[in-house]
Amino acid sequence: MNQYLHQLTLRLAAGVLQLPEATRQVHAAYTRSRQQADGGFPGREGDSDLYYTGFALRSLFVLGELSGPPAERAADFLRTRFQLGQSQNVLDLLSLIYGAALLDSSAGIDVLAEQAPSWRDAAAESLQQLRRDDGGYAKSREGRAGSTYQSFLVTLCLQLLDRPLPQPERLVEFTLSQRCKTGGFRDVRAAQRAGTNPTAAGIGALQLLDALTTEVAEETIEFLSGMQTEEGGLRANTRIPVADLLSTFTGVVTLTDLRGLDAIDPSAALRFARVLERPDGGFCGAIWDADIDVEYTFYGLGCLGLLSAPAATPQQR
Repeated sequence: MNQYLHQLTLRLAAGVLQLPEATRQVHAAYTRSRQQADGGFPGREGDSDLYYTGFALRSLFVLGELSGPPAERAADFLRTRFQLGQSQNVLDLLSLIYGAALLDSSAGIDVLAEQAPSWRDAAAESLQQLRRDDGGYAKSREGRAGSTYQSFLVTLCLQLLDRPLPQPERLVEFTLSQRCKTGGFRDVRAAQRAGTNPTAAGIGALQLLDALTTEVAEETIEFLSGMQTEEGGLRANTRIPVADLLSTFTGVVTLTDLRGLDAIDPSAALRFARVLERPDGGFCGAIWDADIDVEYTFYGLGCLGLLSAPAATPQQR
């Protein structure tokens, strides 16, 4: 696999594998403890869920622990969910096909072996039902306008499916239209301001479409540099005064991609992630958030992997 998402996961794994073994083991043990009887993983409550299962599998992969019985049980869970047309949720589809790819790569388990040869075409066609007149992709068939985040997810899905994106120039135009004067990106056109997470999605989409310009990169670096708070992490947007782990992770990934990590204080961002790390394993989402889950544990591991690695040292642009 040479896709954007897998290359990012490999980068995270390279950094995470440099962490102390005790650190890796405690987070691996926590993640494995969340696996349910059906092989899937839940959020903070409720039943197994494709979305959270996807994050758990990515965490185990970067920790070098996606193998053996946990991998086999997770494969069984994905097989039960692999019913085309069951969900219109792009996140579910992405979690499903990327989870299957990780299991194949790490554990040699081919979850898709029993699928009809036409399933990739059917999945790609279903995604096109989300395309809107503005060139972007909506969250659901009922959505009236494109979303920066959903458009990025669709582009990732099509790359994983090895299927072309129809009229890519229209998506480039849509993504660029989502830029704000502040230099960041908004998620939907009706939004009043840019945010860290839609900005990460916008830059990711432009990278996938080979349409990222120096001007956009430089303005994005400047925007994200203003998102770091006194806590050390990055906040979601300018109206939110506190940092969170999701925004810190997506901001750090984007700045690393743009070779602009020195625009923030990486050591402060690393300290912020460490504050949210729990000694018994797992990460919570923010200073005010006492609960942990597999999603934020992946973000925390990602931050530790990127910010503890040589890539976190100041760079010259």
